[in-house]
Amino acid sequence: VDLDTAKQELEEFIPHVRNISDSSIRKMAGRDLARFKQFKKQGIAVKFGRFSQKENNQIRKNVEEFLLITGIDSAEKLLFTSRYPEDKETISRLKAEHLFCEKLSEGIPRPWRLIYYRARKMFDPNNYKGRYTKEEKEKLKKYHALHGNDWKKISEMMSRSNLSVAMKYSEIKSAINYGPWSKEETQKLRRAVEEVIRKRMETENANSLSSSEKSHREILIDSEKLYQKLPWTEIEAKVGTRYWRQCKQKWTTILTNKMTKGQQLYRGTKGLQAKINLIKRLYEMKVEDANEVNWEELSNTIGDVPKAYVQAKFYKLKVSCVPFWQKKTFSEIIDYLFEKKLPELEEKL
Repeated sequence: VDLDTAKQELEEFIPHVRNISDSSIRKMAGRDLARFKQFKKQGIAVKFGRFSQKENNQIRKNVEEFLLITGIDSAEKLLFTSRYPEDKETISRLKAEHLFCEKLSEGIPRPWRLIYYRARKMFDPNNYKGRYTKEEKEKLKKYHALHGNDWKKISEMMSRSNLSVAMKYSEIKSAINYGPWSKEETQKLRRAVEEVIRKRMETENANSLSSSEKSHREILIDSEKLYQKLPWTEIEAKVGTRYWRQCKQKWTTILTNKMTKGQQLYRGTKGLQAKINLIKRLYEMKVEDANEVNWEELSNTIGDVPKAYVQAKFYKLKVSCVPFWQKKTFSEIIDYLFEKKLPELEEKL
């Protein structure tokens, strides 16, 4: 398939395809186009965003089956072949012979590259090493000064995953403040969020709304824009002294106070009732994966709050109440909370 035809055909499945480099489009034409057309025949849309538990399980199954077929003895060797130079030639030959690309992406309606990145994240033993020590942070700064953004090289030197070292460096690269927010920082955050929301609205509304409609939209900023997905790395750069995750958490706190008029929703008997309501609603939903939860709807169980607030409260609940929660599926976590924790909370209330 020539490049223009590939772009045209892929655009049906990936609307932003024209922003992708020509070499990537050529690869996608080979690895993805036939798969996407097959999924379309089955009425299945191409997906982006977070991987579901079902998709993660399919990746595990695909990797395990490929290891059985080829006799390669570990997922690390399969997905991080460069770590094993003595076996590289044999593994590369087996991957080509047994159609590794097709096998890895089997049954998953996503671009191959995203499936491959997800598999590498899941099976990299260097990805689950816990918090960075002070010494590791100093090493990371030193290696970055020597090698720049060569995360592959730095990850090998630190025995951490590429993604882990890149994210940690973005967190420590500047004079990030970890203490309480100052008044000046909070004002910077408010201004930064306001700027990105207004810029987004101007882009959306520039040619489509009359001035009277625009003023009507201004009134709806709170409910429509304030806790949709915001470009947090851009906001981080504008604030300057805080990491993006801190900005997001602080903004959720500001919004929650604004929307609840400063009431303490998660304290005392109100807090117990909120936890009870949250567990009951999650149990009633009978969903298999956190991605299927309508967090917007769930926020009503606590009050008029942003969905990020509810997600944070649920995270706190599972971490503090569910033993070995990392090894449990989402539905197992909910069942445990419903069967074991809920009676305790009701008694306490």
